[in-house]
Amino acid sequence: MSGLARGVLVVEAAARSGSLITARLAGEQGREVMAVPGSIHNPLARGCHRLISDGAALVESVDDVLAALGIFGLASTTNCTPDARDRANSFDGALDSDAEMLLNALGFEPAGLDRLVQRTGLAAHTVISKLQLLELAGRVEILPGGRYGRTTARQAR
Repeated sequence: MSGLARGVLVVEAAARSGSLITARLAGEQGREVMAVPGSIHNPLARGCHRLISDGAALVESVDDVLAALGIFGLASTTNCTPDARDRANSFDGALDSDAEMLLNALGFEPAGLDRLVQRTGLAAHTVISKLQLLELAGRVEILPGGRYGRTTARQAR
């Protein structure tokens, strides 16, 4: 896989994982190695942290990936005018108390439905409904593994 790409981006990797093998091979092949940092409490972030400490590019946005690959001049969401970005990410309605509680319970680490039900005390169907509304509002996104996370500050306000 690493031989087919200009770079390898590792999003999550345990201390011993196939992703780290791919990243090592990419480095040996002269490819760019990038990693997304995670919580120090998440065992699936340890591999990424090790890659970053070993010299991999730290990635927090698409602009970081483009810069690491030496691609300049492409328009990205962070290059548009602040007014255009505000219009694209605006949320006209105020959150109701359950949606606000759910957003607070989500925090800044991805969480699954069961954990959100446990944290909020809301019924699963209510949590799902509120998550869908928050997703439509651009405040929450669905992540791999059936988890939910807040959208980044660059995506939503």
